[in-house]
Amino acid sequence: MLAFILFIFSGCGGNKQSEDDLITVDVTAQYPKKELTLQDFMDVEYIPLETTDEFLCQGNIWAVGNNIIVATNFNFSGDIFLFDRKGKAMKKINHRGQSDKGYTGFISRIILDDENDEIFVNDAYTKKILVYDLEGNFKRKLSLRENLSPFEIYNFDQGYLICRNDYYANTGQSFILMSKQDGSIIKEIQIPFKEKKTIIVWSQDRKMTYNTPTAHPLMPYFNDYILTEYSADTLYTFSPDHVLSPFIVRTPSVQSMNPEIFLLPSLLTDRYYFMEAIEKTIEFSSTDIMYDKQKKALFRYKVYNGDYTNDEEAFLKSRPLNGEIPSCQYLEAWKLVRDYNEGRLKGRLKEIAAKLDPEDNPVIMMIKHKK
Repeated sequence: MLAFILFIFSGCGGNKQSEDDLITVDVTAQYPKKELTLQDFMDVEYIPLETTDEFLCQGNIWAVGNNIIVATNFNFSGDIFLFDRKGKAMKKINHRGQSDKGYTGFISRIILDDENDEIFVNDAYTKKILVYDLEGNFKRKLSLRENLSPFEIYNFDQGYLICRNDYYANTGQSFILMSKQDGSIIKEIQIPFKEKKTIIVWSQDRKMTYNTPTAHPLMPYFNDYILTEYSADTLYTFSPDHVLSPFIVRTPSVQSMNPEIFLLPSLLTDRYYFMEAIEKTIEFSSTDIMYDKQKKALFRYKVYNGDYTNDEEAFLKSRPLNGEIPSCQYLEAWKLVRDYNEGRLKGRLKEIAAKLDPEDNPVIMMIKHKK
């Protein structure tokens, strides 16, 4: 089936896309340039995080729900901060080192389950996921099998988490549905490929590994999820009713390249698909690519933040949060104070920066789909 799809697209040349075909991206092509302003196609919300003696947070945002924001610092302190949606400090949780009910400092993912008022803390070192209520009370532990290392994890539905298995020796399927109750594997999502590929680069002495920080092989897209199997030439959508559908085809085949160039989505809107073609080298050189659904054409892109008076490029490769918020990042207070004093800000961001102290917690910038 995959070979048949690629055969269909092998004769499609140029920059235009056929209306009835899957999108095809040549990861080696030189596409024309296009510039955009972020606020023209996305809503941007700024939330200053309240600063107190107990709430000194660096703004590593893991989840944003209907009522709360979940954040940590970038160190291994184990502090988990809960803010409300206006940034007011609510609760600080820390269960680091507390035997079976606690975690090590290395938290690789936190998932918020709004419906059940639970947070799932993925402790990669001990291969377990700890579940707490929003007051920080321990509820249960999900023990993971030996050859499972879920790194990207999202709240899929009432009963399941959707995960990507990042286990270094995994030669099988990458994407799974996991029970929220006991961590058992409910379903492996079957994506066809010939030979397993990895984006990880080993040092020459095999003592260190390198991985691009902007890779998001599992990401929410409105009600669906985008699954990027590094070993396959097709990116897929996976729906809430468990339907796997082809989404984007890349060419040339990743199986034919050395070093490989991987195609990874960065931020997906109802009109634009922002992607990154990343070469598998220690430097991870990359090319930014955008598909415009209205023009049915591919471009290299630059996107600027309209809340600056000059050309401030918007970063579109941060960790996606959910189907409503495909990008969320932190803006350091001292930089915003500097930019305000230099007259570089306008609008809501200028209003917020005018009240900041350089030592304050960061301002959260949420990039949301327009309603």
